[in-house]
Amino acid sequence: MRSEFQGIIKDAYEEFSEFQTMEMFGKMCDIRYFEENARIAYDNKLIKMPIYLSIGQESIPASISSVYKNPAIFGQHRAHGYYLAYGGNKNALVDELLHRESGCAKGMGGSASIHSPEIKMFGHDGLMGSNVPIATGYAFAKNFKKSEVNFVLTVVGDSAAEEDYIGPSFGWAATKKLPILYVCEDNNLSVLTQVKVRRNWNMVDLAESYGLKSVDITDDPWTIMYYTKKLQENLPAFMNIHTSKDVWHAGSGRDNPPKDWSWWKRFDLVKEKLNKKGLTKKINEIESYSKKRMNDLWKSKIN
Repeated sequence: MRSEFQGIIKDAYEEFSEFQTMEMFGKMCDIRYFEENARIAYDNKLIKMPIYLSIGQESIPASISSVYKNPAIFGQHRAHGYYLAYGGNKNALVDELLHRESGCAKGMGGSASIHSPEIKMFGHDGLMGSNVPIATGYAFAKNFKKSEVNFVLTVVGDSAAEEDYIGPSFGWAATKKLPILYVCEDNNLSVLTQVKVRRNWNMVDLAESYGLKSVDITDDPWTIMYYTKKLQENLPAFMNIHTSKDVWHAGSGRDNPPKDWSWWKRFDLVKEKLNKKGLTKKINEIESYSKKRMNDLWKSKIN
């Protein structure tokens, strides 16, 4: 059942050092405040192309990247967080969103197609879920023994995961034992249509039927880190991660969720847990530093 507690491991926090936790939280803050500034720029009509924000979902790229090191990244249209979490050049991403030639995709990809050879991130072509078979082919063709790339990571939403080429990709990866991790960011929506309206099956059952190790969890970062670390030794694998997005599918609008909507604010829940662990001073410093850095970055770029 979809909730902020789905598949959560209560003691997973203890599996990781304070340094790892602070690194993960710092990435969450960077993604949050980068995108809050992008939202403002979009509202002020400085961003002309559609924008796909992941405000509310920061814990997923922040936690995966803290454990799953040096992959080739095949994101989709909501991929700012993965670019930032894996060390992409922040200046180049701002320029990309502002349609400048100095952007990471020369200003031609925008929010929907972030491409960066420097961090081995491949831009998306816009066809929903197409990054999955492409990433699978890459994992099959790549000679990892001679490559600096260790793994492959591909990320889709719960709607894109329904495309008919996803299953065969899973099957090929399982058959060839490919070093690839598939992630579904499941916010329960295809724009505004809930999963229950669209299908009577779930992604974990599908992935397991093709032979992938799979988990169905919430976006608690320590649970994600725990399973990412565990599944990394059993690739190919699939993670369905329930999450809540704070803004519209495209654009910068915000709505209050319906009363019957299973919705939560993971950023606040993470801070609440860290406060209880006695880390209030450290996380306040990290958050303040991140917020100022991102505000200054966007201000300097826009000016």
